[in-house]
Amino acid sequence: RILIVYTFNHRVQSWSLSKQSFLSCIGKKGSGDLEFNGPRGIAIDNHHRRIVIADSLNNRLVFLSSIDLSFLFSVGKQGYRPGEFNFPSSIAIDHDRCRIIVSDSDTNRVQVLSSIDGSFLFMFGHHQPDQLSFPQGLCIDNQGRIIVADLGNHRLQSFTPEGHHISSFDCRSLGQPWGVAFDEHRGLIAFTSGHRVHVIGANQWLADTF
Repeated sequence: RILIVYTFNHRVQSWSLSKQSFLSCIGKKGSGDLEFNGPRGIAIDNHHRRIVIADSLNNRLVFLSSIDLSFLFSVGKQGYRPGEFNFPSSIAIDHDRCRIIVSDSDTNRVQVLSSIDGSFLFMFGHHQPDQLSFPQGLCIDNQGRIIVADLGNHRLQSFTPEGHHISSFDCRSLGQPWGVAFDEHRGLIAFTSGHRVHVIGANQWLADTF
């Protein structure tokens, strides 16, 4: 299946990958159990058979069953304390460490949560030397490093699994980076910027990716 968060219609759609046909749709605008408000990020937690959605304007993460898209639970509310959100926009699952990585855009930080129950573990990016400015997309590479599309600073940033800064990739000549993905089979990093998708070799930027 292909799962799509339909931001402006406040719902999640499921499509068949093999038949390229529509399967099902859930959600409507609101703040209830199967309601969303401007959802933007989505990720699949294979270990727990869950789908995690960044319900951006409700400032929470919503957990659904990956089997039938039924509601399981949600975590978070608007705020600045650990485990609270201000416009969460993107999610990545670190399966090896059972963690959820969330870009909390309006607070210029990334939060790391347990994928077991959604409890807060730690955060980074705010009030640090290489701080983030409205972070958007993020992904995990094959070493567990966290790559963040640091939109406001026109760069990609990489961090250790513990949230310590490694290096930056300047995107200023390309525009503001929004989404980023890692291709573990080819060793490539793709990111969207300036109405284009740009692809770089992971080893061009991050040493020992393979």
